[in-house]
Amino acid sequence: MISENDKSLFRNAIDDQLPIDKDGDQEPKATNTHFDQPFESYSYLSEANISGSEIVSYAKDGVSPKIIKKMKRGNIDHAPSLDLHGQTVQEACQSLSQFLHYHRDERFIQIIHGKGYHSNQGLSIIKSQVVHYLKQHPQILAFCSCPQKDGGTGAVFACLKADV
Repeated sequence: MISENDKSLFRNAIDDQLPIDKDGDQEPKATNTHFDQPFESYSYLSEANISGSEIVSYAKDGVSPKIIKKMKRGNIDHAPSLDLHGQTVQEACQSLSQFLHYHRDERFIQIIHGKGYHSNQGLSIIKSQVVHYLKQHPQILAFCSCPQKDGGTGAVFACLKADV
């Protein structure tokens, strides 16, 4: 038997709720409130600080370790991919900004930055810039180097916030 207290609590919870419009007469509410425009508040690095063979990993507080493990193992069903080979730092950031904006509804993406084999002292400026950029982007929850079969240290998988 349901108590009067439980009934009252339930009524109070649903009284303010609007009914679902099954006929579709109402305009749908816009859900894209935070990421209407591509992210452009990033900064550039002047020098590379990550080697091409270095494994990178980053996660914001509260991100499940299972997500990181899933990316590190490459257990991702679908991840749109962006290849930044041959681009300058500025071009790579513009490409990243557009790519992330276009794929903002995805859960995972892959960014191929290369290992910087033709760079000075084995440091990769594009890889360094990608890591720097992703740490600045408000929609990025986590990223890590891909497993060898998906590009190894020349690429990263990134996990995005839901676009709500």
